[in-house]
Amino acid sequence: MRLLAFIITCLLIIPSALGQGRSDSVFGTHLKVYEFEIFEEIAPAATRKTVQAMDEAAAMNADLIILHLNTYGGLVSDADSIRTRILNSKIPVYAFIENNAASAGALISIACHRIFMKEGATIGAATVVKGDGQEAPDKYQSYMRSKMRATATARGRSPEVAEAMVDGDKVVPGLNDTGDVVTLTTDEAIIWGFCDGKYPTIEAMLQGQGILEPAIIKQELSWIDNAIGFLISPGVSSALVLLILGGIYYELRSPGIGFPILVSVIAALLYFAPLYLEGLAANWEILIFIIGLVLLGLEVFVIPGFGFAGISGLVLIFSALVLSAINNSVFDFSISSSEQIQSALTRVVFGLLGFIALAILSGRFMIDGPLFKRIGLEATLSSGMDTKEDQAFLGMEAVCATDLKPLGYIEMNGKEYDAKSLDGYIAKDARVRIIRKDGWQFLVEPI
Repeated sequence: MRLLAFIITCLLIIPSALGQGRSDSVFGTHLKVYEFEIFEEIAPAATRKTVQAMDEAAAMNADLIILHLNTYGGLVSDADSIRTRILNSKIPVYAFIENNAASAGALISIACHRIFMKEGATIGAATVVKGDGQEAPDKYQSYMRSKMRATATARGRSPEVAEAMVDGDKVVPGLNDTGDVVTLTTDEAIIWGFCDGKYPTIEAMLQGQGILEPAIIKQELSWIDNAIGFLISPGVSSALVLLILGGIYYELRSPGIGFPILVSVIAALLYFAPLYLEGLAANWEILIFIIGLVLLGLEVFVIPGFGFAGISGLVLIFSALVLSAINNSVFDFSISSSEQIQSALTRVVFGLLGFIALAILSGRFMIDGPLFKRIGLEATLSSGMDTKEDQAFLGMEAVCATDLKPLGYIEMNGKEYDAKSLDGYIAKDARVRIIRKDGWQFLVEPI
């Protein structure tokens, strides 16, 4: 009877120790193993990479998916998307932590069916932080705690330890008696059930798990995938916003040059195209951006002064840049997270601040610099003006070919030249007198 009781006890305890009876162990020879890497910040690019990997693995009937992970974390919204995809995977997913699985990376790792780590790797430190590195308000921590607990429970791991990775006040006896946020080393993770084995390589891990002579298929990203991932990264997005605004600004300061607005158009295409392909930017959001540009153009070239149309155009442009980076259904933000909204605002605001700083620092340098002078000179020469005869134009009268607000064009002897009013707005067809030359522009006053 004692022997029978012992056997029954073992049958009950051993499955629990191995992960509460998880049926995710894979054994055999010549199995298809699909491997992909996340060695970067957890952001939309990582989500895109994961979705593509899971779909490709399912299409080729892979027996196992390996996520080769090394990250300090990133956006919780993207981590949650990846976590959900892994939890719903019909193919077992093994995480192999190369060095770090911190913050959002810890959540993703815990979602995997099994976790393996190299010597010296760590997992944990999942406290949510803001863009400045400071700890986020408790409502964000509460959200992350619940996700960590739910994910750990789903995979038969300790929800208390998972919660302690977020909340330093969560005391787990024998682990964090001091109340520090938990970060586990490889050996500690094995003890606490957050690592199923320590191996130097993925190949050694597969051999150790009884997967002999596996056919490993590694994810191969196309140049388009790499380009999209690069363009939607926060830093590049902010730089593109800077170029969009800067191009518009310098074109408005010197209409007709063409080069600044060309830069702005290219930057806008690079900004919106990857977001559109990612399913973030919708047609109506791009249309808002275009309408904003049209209103701004009308304000500068058609409507005197700077009023409702110009301000509306700027608001629409700013709104389109932000909205296109957020999951929403025509202003329904229920499918987007506050973190995603904050990230989108941060990207655009940083780009705006960069543009303001550039405009202040450059001042006349950009307009009067060699590059712009050369472009402006070529534009003027193409209109038929001989720069050696500039002095002959001083004091001459001309007619405004466009409104001067204060920039525009004047007409003399059947030819058009860049001009700037010294007396505010001057309507089209009004007569003006040339006062002096500034760069490639004539400075004029009304007669």
